[in-house]
Amino acid sequence: MTSFITPPGTGSSGTRRSGSREAARTEPRDTSSGVVASPTSSRSGSAPVRRGRPRGRIALAAGRGVGLLPFTVYVLLFLAIPTIIALVSGFQDGDGNLTLDNLSALTDPTILRTIGSSLWLAALTSLLGAIIGALVCFAMMGLDENRLLSRIVTSISSVLAQFGGVMLAFAFIATIGIQGAITVFLRGELGIDIYKNGVWLYELPGLILPYLYFQVPLMVIVFLPAMKTLRVQWAEANLTLGGTRLTFWTRIGFPLLLPSFVGSFLLLFTNGFSAYSTAAALINQASPIVPLQIRLALSSETVLGRENVAGVLALAMMVIMSVAMALYALVQKRAARWRV
Repeated sequence: MTSFITPPGTGSSGTRRSGSREAARTEPRDTSSGVVASPTSSRSGSAPVRRGRPRGRIALAAGRGVGLLPFTVYVLLFLAIPTIIALVSGFQDGDGNLTLDNLSALTDPTILRTIGSSLWLAALTSLLGAIIGALVCFAMMGLDENRLLSRIVTSISSVLAQFGGVMLAFAFIATIGIQGAITVFLRGELGIDIYKNGVWLYELPGLILPYLYFQVPLMVIVFLPAMKTLRVQWAEANLTLGGTRLTFWTRIGFPLLLPSFVGSFLLLFTNGFSAYSTAAALINQASPIVPLQIRLALSSETVLGRENVAGVLALAMMVIMSVAMALYALVQKRAARWRV
């Protein structure tokens, strides 16, 4: 008798309930289009229910586009359009016709010497700035980021990296100029004449110290995050395996920091190669670097018998800067593997 007793939930009504649950589990969905087909619609052939896109998401996307509009206009007005004008002017003559004769200016010994001087100045100040800045970052490794000294050094570096132009030139003239405070003190008290062999401050060698003034802080800003990626666990593992401090730096520290160091050097190189305002404030009688040569070309009607030489020099600068920044991007891609 008991074998014929149907347990609760297994009868006809229970079968219908379980069938409904099974149908709900096997309900067809089209997640790619946001459409959910109900069982009744699939059986009766009625239109599926479509979920509309939330209005808030559309408003958020529109807000982001509006927020980027001022920056886009700024880039177009002060970067893209002047760059295009500079490039096009290098291939035009006085009447606006296209020509390649202006490129012959790049074979002139004066122009080649100017480009060489700019490369030498940028490479020297970048190398010295990278080494000095790396030493400063090494000294700050043991400091907590939230400590007052660390925040002061970072803040000062951020300010000094943007300090240049007439203010920086005046600061050096007032300190180590011909009648500067330090110059007068050294000559009067110690008998040292730093300009015994000539006034080098207003020539190409005189740009080394002013350029280092903003190159070193820039190196601190861009290289300090890479130094922070070195972990204490790596040093402990090195000591556990019988290594020394020299072993850590030669086999772990330097190989990991080398890509970041090279990338920072390239960034400093582009910064020094394109610097203009400080050099223009210090040097008025000559044009030993490319930016000053462009100023000379723009302020005079013809240079070396050719027109629009400024556009050709700008083209040469852009090619050199593009190569440096391409190398910087490749190095940064490699260095990003160890950053967290």
